[in-house]
Amino acid sequence: MSFILDNFGRTLQKRKESATMILISENYKTGGSKMSGQRYTVNAMGEQCPIPVVKTKKVLDSIQGDAEIEVLVDNETAVQNLTRMGKNTGAEVFSEKKSDKEFHVFIRVKDRQPVTDTKAEEVSCIPDVKGDFVVAVDTATMGRGNDELGKVLMKGFLFAVTQLDELPKTMLFYNGGATLTTEGSDSLEDLKSLEAQGVTIKTCGTCLNYYGLTEKLCVGEVTNMYDIVETMAKASKVIKP
Repeated sequence: MSFILDNFGRTLQKRKESATMILISENYKTGGSKMSGQRYTVNAMGEQCPIPVVKTKKVLDSIQGDAEIEVLVDNETAVQNLTRMGKNTGAEVFSEKKSDKEFHVFIRVKDRQPVTDTKAEEVSCIPDVKGDFVVAVDTATMGRGNDELGKVLMKGFLFAVTQLDELPKTMLFYNGGATLTTEGSDSLEDLKSLEAQGVTIKTCGTCLNYYGLTEKLCVGEVTNMYDIVETMAKASKVIKP
């Protein structure tokens, strides 16, 4: 079965049902920001790396102008490698875990020009990029002094974690840090991307209850103090902002 999708005079042919690519010309909103341009969906569910990366790169190389590619995959390794590939091309990348077997990766480009070099590039996949360390966050601000500055620094810190070559195994949020994983947090997009790449995110249940945020948790899972202590004790190192 095959069909033709035309974008900017270019033709993409579907060669098998598992490789679904959809082009939608519209204004769309994803991940909290609005953008005008073309939107593609690559269905790579059931595909192991490097197939999702190869399919996505073919679409990426054909794009002219502003666009977003939404890639559907079912494993964390694919999310990690799609994220790496997107960032290496200068794109904005974020992802979200929908369930244990469903992940959505969004790759945004602006003013992109099609790749005309037809030489085949080798696509490599790294099995896992998580290290044996823990990030423990006990406050919504970073450092002492001005709280507004501290909030900016914390947002920057959490974004910087998403850029590490080796991601943390677990991130723990407790006391004031519990507010960062709940509704209204400026860092939810970054934390959801980390979760989609296999980082375990845990928030103290007692802290959520104290702040009245139990029903507003937006990313990760609820944990207790015994689990927090055990996780820190077993880690090779613990990083606290």
